[in-house]
Amino acid sequence: MEIKVLGSGCAGCHKLYEEVQKAIQELGRNNKVEYVTDVSALLSYGVMSAPALVINDKVVSQGQILKAKDIKKLISTTKTYTHKT
Repeated sequence: MEIKVLGSGCAGCHKLYEEVQKAIQELGRNNKVEYVTDVSALLSYGVMSAPALVINDKVVSQGQILKAKDIKKLISTTKTYTHKT
């Protein structure tokens, strides 16, 4: 599973990154979380409001600092494969 936090490097973006790390740990997974601050990457995902959470190349949240419990639900309900066209 590929997980990314997209943001500008602000405090809110760092907080989302920390919450994602916490969620992964609580789920007992060893997924690596990529923290992306490149503006062109944000735009390529269509993200207009940071921070954003991307799971398997799909933006599942933007403009919100989700809590670990909400992130765990998103991770658990996301398919484990990535389909790139």
